[in-house]
Order: sequence, then C-alpha cells, then structure tokens
Amino acid sequence: MNLLRVGVAILLFVCTLAAQAAPRQVVLSVPTMDCDICPITIRVALMKVPGVKRAVVSYPRRNAVVTFDDASTNVAALTRATDAAGYPSFLADGKDPGSR
Repeated sequence: MNLLRVGVAILLFVCTLAAQAAPRQVVLSVPTMDCDICPITIRVALMKVPGVKRAVVSYPRRNAVVTFDDASTNVAALTRATDAAGYPSFLADGKDPGSR
C-alpha cells in the first residue's frame, strides 16, 4: 500500500512539472546577418541550446523564430547563443513576453 502511495506521489509530481513547462515562441531580431550562410550558423547555435525545439532563421527578415521549452531555457540563453556564434540578437518587440 505504501508503495502505491509513493508511486501516486511521484506521478503527481511529474505531472505538476510537465504542467509548468510550456512551449514558447519568440522572434529574435538578428540585424548583423549579411549573407545567405548566416542563417545556417545561427540556427545551429540556437538548436544547441537545451530546450530549443525549433529555430527558423530568415536572412531577408533578419530574424529567428524560436520555439523552446520555457522550463529548460530562456530568452537570455538564446541571445547568448547567437552572440557566441558572432550574431548579437534581441527580442524583436523589445520585451520578453514571459516577463509580464
């Protein structure tokens, strides 16, 4: 009986964690892109960030649309990744929608 209670408690804990984690999508402005190869470098850098599920980088728009798990990473980690790759970025609208 105690084993059952422990199992239920663990299951509830895991479900609570999963409920707290939510996919988020942000648009990063990356104004220093200057060639058709830049988006590849930026996408690779973003995809290496734990929690990033998808990164679509547009050279004509000079932005990156990033979908990520907000329990695993945040906007600061995304901008650090692009900066480390040589392409400073910032939120396109200038504010973090998760910081309301």
